[in-house]
Amino acid sequence: MSDLLEVRPKGLYCPAADLYIDPTRKVERAIITHGHADHARRGHTSALTSASGAPIVRERIGSKTKLQTLPFGEELQIGDARISLHPAGHLLGSAQVRIEVKDKVAVVTGDYKRGADPTCEPFEPVPCHLLVTETTFGLPIYRWPDPKDIATDIHRWWADNQADGINSVLLGYSLGKAQRLLAMLNPEQGPIYVHGAIVPFLSFYRNAGITLPYTHTFKPEPFRAEAGKAMLVVSPAAFRGPFRQKLGPIRVGFASGWTLLPKRRRNHSYDAGFAVSDHVDWPELLQTVNDIGCEEIWAMHGYTAEVSRYFAEKGYRTRDLNHS
Repeated sequence: MSDLLEVRPKGLYCPAADLYIDPTRKVERAIITHGHADHARRGHTSALTSASGAPIVRERIGSKTKLQTLPFGEELQIGDARISLHPAGHLLGSAQVRIEVKDKVAVVTGDYKRGADPTCEPFEPVPCHLLVTETTFGLPIYRWPDPKDIATDIHRWWADNQADGINSVLLGYSLGKAQRLLAMLNPEQGPIYVHGAIVPFLSFYRNAGITLPYTHTFKPEPFRAEAGKAMLVVSPAAFRGPFRQKLGPIRVGFASGWTLLPKRRRNHSYDAGFAVSDHVDWPELLQTVNDIGCEEIWAMHGYTAEVSRYFAEKGYRTRDLNHS
């Protein structure tokens, strides 16, 4: 599959189009799958991304990179490759990259999920010969509950905290996870606050027509004055010593797929865990491979060795990109 993709020090490279996908270093031409900082890096000369994800990507990479956009499903000829982008379901505008060269097709998923999420375009299975898949949660232990059940659990936990006069804090990454959590929350139950790092991204979602509840930007005094009524959504990175000390009495919920891991549950620093993830779980990974009919699988970002071994035993050609 070297006509389609190569692994180079700067990342995945398509020789037919002379470009990189989510490169880890500065390059002349890149495709950026979505706006998370480990995929959307600054310094590239030019980049291609999805039309719906472009405002978020631009926020991440700054104004110096020339940014070209491509609507989902439209094809673009670049060199000897036909390129198209397809929804990945990870966050607003997140894309899979389809590359066709000489009647062979590779799909690079970026990060993706298949569960229901009203804050982004749903995942689209794209048939291919070579699948490059993330494996962040690529073990059988990871099986996500129904999002409706999770939302019910979050509201029940919030109500219990309200009954005890204690404000609630829900930890979720500022881009993607935070918006998904906000879409789950019922503002009639109480006032909803967000950390300042989340605020810039909310307008991108609202401008895209995604319904989110009204939110207050966090300030210590008003939040503490809620006397147990409020919910604060904040990223784990921001929720540290000096910030936490401003909050008064709180109970903390952590929204992450990692809460299913027994060791993480035992060594937690939160009061409740909710298995909300923006990545595929094990059944979704298997379903994806089944849906697209690929012959070869490259595994990256996560349990690459385990996933590569599993599919090799099933007769697929595999490559572990973390150890190649």
